[in-house]
Amino acid sequence: MKQAAAWNLRLWKRRPKHFRLSPTEKISAFLLVLLSIFMLMPLVYIFNNALKPYQELFIYPPTLWVRNPSFQNFIELWAITKNSAIPMSRYIFNSVFVAVLTVILVTGVSAMCAYPISKHKFPGHKIVFGAILLTLLFAPETVAIPRYLVVSKLGIMNTYFGHLLPMVAVPVGVFLMKQFIDQLPNELLDSAKMDGAREFTIFLKIVIPICMPAVATISIIAFQDAWGNTETSSLFMQDETMKTFPFFISTLTSNMANNVARQGAATAAALIMFLPNLIIFLLFQSKVIATMAHSGIK
Repeated sequence: MKQAAAWNLRLWKRRPKHFRLSPTEKISAFLLVLLSIFMLMPLVYIFNNALKPYQELFIYPPTLWVRNPSFQNFIELWAITKNSAIPMSRYIFNSVFVAVLTVILVTGVSAMCAYPISKHKFPGHKIVFGAILLTLLFAPETVAIPRYLVVSKLGIMNTYFGHLLPMVAVPVGVFLMKQFIDQLPNELLDSAKMDGAREFTIFLKIVIPICMPAVATISIIAFQDAWGNTETSSLFMQDETMKTFPFFISTLTSNMANNVARQGAATAAALIMFLPNLIIFLLFQSKVIATMAHSGIK
């Protein structure tokens, strides 16, 4: 072991000069490490908070690390709905079902909207794209009443369509997809047409596979919006069996006689809500970086 360590040390000293860090680069790397540790603090906090028993949740001054880890909060969360008419598993099922379908619909609609705007240059395509970008200026509260009227007139209250329809239009998704498709060479699409490929075949077998980084980014955005959404449950769902897990969490500590009751269950529910977002992002983070860099075809 000592000989291997000595050999590695000699190799490190003999490394090319262009691999050696300058003093400025060393300082920058040190500062970046500190910044990374600081940015990890919320993750550490949410995991530790979910495992804290009640006597540690309200200790003063508050502590970051849990001293006596316990699954008491998760047991309390499960017990709250165990004997109720609507179990917690129903809320989780609704959230997962709605989130998965929302991701599929949002990515499909965004891609089908961006492709003709980018590659077919129909009359008024710039006006259409400008109108889509203009919707980014509207706050969600300004469209709440029109959205409610549309859902009510369509008769999709208390249905999964009532969850899905308000989430389908994502202007950011159309923008990201268009910017990515713009970099596809027209010669590639023209050669496919000369080989007899139809428009839908080109879109499905050429455009979508090449634009997978953008698809992954839009999927993350759509999943986060759908997974944490409470608006559709509170506005469009009167049937309790159709409501989602985020809405259930919002009711855990509401109308309580004090600020202590169910706080442990709320911390456990917050961790459950956070984990899917973390897992999805870790799986597709490389795709997100590729999309933001507008990599296109190399």
